[in-house]
Amino acid sequence: MTDPETPDFIQTTRTSYDTIAKDYSAAFPGLPERPVDMSMIAAFATLVKANSTAPVADLGSGPGDITAHLNDLGVPAFGIDLSPAMVTLAREAHPAVRFHRGSMTSLELPDETLGGILALYSIIHVPDDHLPATFAGFHRALVPGGHVLLSFQKGETPGLHLTERFGHEIDLRYYWRPAYAVGDMLAKAGLDVAATLIREPVESEKWPRAFVLARKPG
Repeated sequence: MTDPETPDFIQTTRTSYDTIAKDYSAAFPGLPERPVDMSMIAAFATLVKANSTAPVADLGSGPGDITAHLNDLGVPAFGIDLSPAMVTLAREAHPAVRFHRGSMTSLELPDETLGGILALYSIIHVPDDHLPATFAGFHRALVPGGHVLLSFQKGETPGLHLTERFGHEIDLRYYWRPAYAVGDMLAKAGLDVAATLIREPVESEKWPRAFVLARKPG
């Protein structure tokens, strides 16, 4: 049953990831073997720890491996994911870490309580017209000096629509964007862009990866 007050893209994304959760987790086990990616996460953790002891929200936490890694780096982190099936798998794999259901487009968190926000390959499922409000929510939830690290496939084309993955029928849309467009939206939400990094595709990847690091003034 669908909720008439929930946007369609939220409902289809949740249902699609519920459908493929086990196969997705099996296909991408553990931490990514991408030194550049891991170095950006390490830099983010260092910046967060230097600013405050407030926790980090890993938005679109999936199987939870990055959330657990942040805790290993000394950053208190918890995961939020749309998919109940993903949350269940993350809790089973990392019982010492907190995971719960939720959406980055409507963070149910008090103002200025997060030391950082991590969103790795999760804004790719949010349409352009919903990103400004999403980033405004990030600004609201961050403590002054808190950081945001986003990663996403970089592209000038609209993205793609998958109706099948891992042999399952799904309805999942991906939105590709140039890094400067994401940086502009973060800036309009009151967040200062501190760094932008583009990594070219490796191995089976088809699109460049962008990382945008931003900071809430204060």
